[in-house]
Amino acid sequence: MASAASQTNCLAVFLQAMPHQESILISTSGHGHMQNLTEKVASIVSRSGIATGTVHVFNVGSTGVVGTIEFEPGLEADFPEILDKLIPPSRHYGHELAWRDGNGHSHLQASWVGPDLTAPIRDGSLVLGSWQQIFHLDCDVKPREREIVVTVTGS
Repeated sequence: MASAASQTNCLAVFLQAMPHQESILISTSGHGHMQNLTEKVASIVSRSGIATGTVHVFNVGSTGVVGTIEFEPGLEADFPEILDKLIPPSRHYGHELAWRDGNGHSHLQASWVGPDLTAPIRDGSLVLGSWQQIFHLDCDVKPREREIVVTVTGS
């Protein structure tokens, strides 16, 4: 049978490994709207109390993107523009045949780039490059209320 001290140590290790999860709620103006999430994610990491681990940032929904970029006005305009060149708005996608809602390209763009990002945590802080910020991009054709789920794991 385990001693009380051993049980307390096991509980302490278990509690240290408990993930911390919060949501960021944002409003978008629709297609091409990028927002810098770095400070909000960093605040959640700080509140988590986790010193070493990872943070997972996930867009809930099929037409939003999360990633990293140098968040500055030039790239804020360039990134959605290049996505529109690669996967242009069009009524010729299979999604349009099924739903006729004008956002087939929105689903394809978001699927191509991806809804999530995982970043390391060291000494209780996000590990990002000097010119690297976490962003959200709305690919949908209309304004949306978005939920971004942030999960911090580690010890």
